[in-house]
Amino acid sequence: MEASLQYMGRPPRHGEDELLDAAVRLFAEGGARAVTMAAVAREAGAPSGSVYHRFADRSSLLAALWLRTVQRFHSGYLPVLAEEPPIEAAIRSTSYVIRWSRDHLEETQVLYAGKRAFGEAEWSAEHHAAAKETDQNLEHAWRGLLRRLRPATGQRTDELLLVLVDLPYGALRRYLEQGQAPPARTIDLVARAARTLLSGGEADG
Repeated sequence: MEASLQYMGRPPRHGEDELLDAAVRLFAEGGARAVTMAAVAREAGAPSGSVYHRFADRSSLLAALWLRTVQRFHSGYLPVLAEEPPIEAAIRSTSYVIRWSRDHLEETQVLYAGKRAFGEAEWSAEHHAAAKETDQNLEHAWRGLLRRLRPATGQRTDELLLVLVDLPYGALRRYLEQGQAPPARTIDLVARAARTLLSGGEADG
């Protein structure tokens, strides 16, 4: 009886994060097709039953991989968007994207691939709801910053989104397509470009 109680009190050897870390590595090496239940078990050194205990099926595994990655990125990115003054927040947000990508290259490759790469159409209602919430959180944060940036810069929404979204994405793209992290100098290059664009004067119309 004592032995049984001791066994029941032990934490699981292979937790969800450990299994998802393995899934991230597999994705970075071979794309979504490489992320299977059996492959994750092998990569994590876990019995296949541990994977099925945490995730009902491969669709649940892929959804969890996407959602955890987005939430990890948002945990640092969204607070930056809320900072003041708004122009500095916008500049810091662009450099944050590059810095985070350098520190989390494999997870950045997950984000770069997009939801569709993870079989979004087959996700459960619960996973769809969680993904919708993350999208809404990002949209809300962007809208808040844009609302403050327009009077501060005199620029239109499309011009501001060019800085917030297209600038860091473009700086990352050529490196990610080669499976490489952007060099450290990219952080400063993007920040300086953002500052130049945001101080470009009044927008016409």
